[in-house]
Amino acid sequence: MKKIAITLKRGYPGVPEKQRRILQALGLRKRHQTVIKDDVPSIRGMISKITHLIEVKETLQ
Repeated sequence: MKKIAITLKRGYPGVPEKQRRILQALGLRKRHQTVIKDDVPSIRGMISKITHLIEVKETLQ
């Protein structure tokens, strides 16, 4: 299964509560933290809501 690397580029201050919950659900808690997730539609849906806060790269793991 394909994986994606998600990196938090902006911090939490000034971010609406709904977007904070999405970041927490993805496991992103600190700036510049990277998590590896499966490339599934539910994760892609979360990513589409917070594209301005994160950077996404496809990995080969």
